Amino acid sequence: MITDRAPIGHGTDVPTPVATAQEPPSRVPVAVPQPPWTFDAVYEAHFAFVWRTVRRLGIVDSAVDDVAQETFLVVHRRLPTFENTASMKSWLFGIITRVVSDARRSLRRKPANLGGRARSGEDVDSMADGALMGPHETVAKTEAIRTLHVLLDAMSDERRQAFILAELEQMSVVEIAMAVGANVNTVHSRLRAARVEFERAVVRLRARDAWRTR
Repeated sequence: MITDRAPIGHGTDVPTPVATAQEPPSRVPVAVPQPPWTFDAVYEAHFAFVWRTVRRLGIVDSAVDDVAQETFLVVHRRLPTFENTASMKSWLFGIITRVVSDARRSLRRKPANLGGRARSGEDVDSMADGALMGPHETVAKTEAIRTLHVLLDAMSDERRQAFILAELEQMSVVEIAMAVGANVNTVHSRLRAARVEFERAVVRLRARDAWRTR
């Protein structure tokens, strides 16, 4: 399992997905009613998820804040339609992908007006615990996150979505299927292809770094 916490860069190891055994047929979890979500509760519990997912889906650093806030405007309007028996993260991801898609089109039309504040490849995880790390660890982690985003940006949207939710967010295949609107077998297929693509990209990156350090 990969997380954004593993350092990537010159002289360091690049995280590689751990090969997993063939997963058994997924079972639909029993729906358990939960207390109704309030907007404040959703924002507090899932802001980091929304922010980092927006970035991982390819929005440039300088526009991430704006797109994340636009996502929560949609969440505020649509929260009364959320069914408490569903997965909140799956529901949010569906909104995120639509807002990101609209934002990409807008940013392509207006490349000089991106809005927001530049983050230089930072992730919410970095901002949360950066004060606990020394300068070398902080630089290594920032480089790791930047490289991860480059690898994600090279994937197709469908593979990237499956990879992000499974490998980085540790969501189940059933939850991912709900989030992306696909059946479980399709998600399995996309995830296998994404893992192979990621591993090959990591091998190329290591070979490049090894050549540069000769």
